[in-house]
Amino acid sequence: MSVDKPTDANPSAQMDLRSPQRQLIEWQIEHADLDALIDQAAAAPGHIDELRLRRMKKRRLALRDQMAKLQAQLAPKEPA
Repeated sequence: MSVDKPTDANPSAQMDLRSPQRQLIEWQIEHADLDALIDQAAAAPGHIDELRLRRMKKRRLALRDQMAKLQAQLAPKEPA
């Protein structure tokens, strides 16, 4: 009796997990999480070091840039 590897019955489901729309949603969630962390750090100065705060802000800005770039790619092209 041979044991075969299970096959994915719905290959498009796996593609959906890596779709640009899915990536955009993940980045939006991460951006919102960073916003909350940065706001908490600003409300309680002294509990977080400045280097870590700067890194969070830099990551948040990079996410914003990535989201804008991806949204521009996903937006339908307007006829000239």
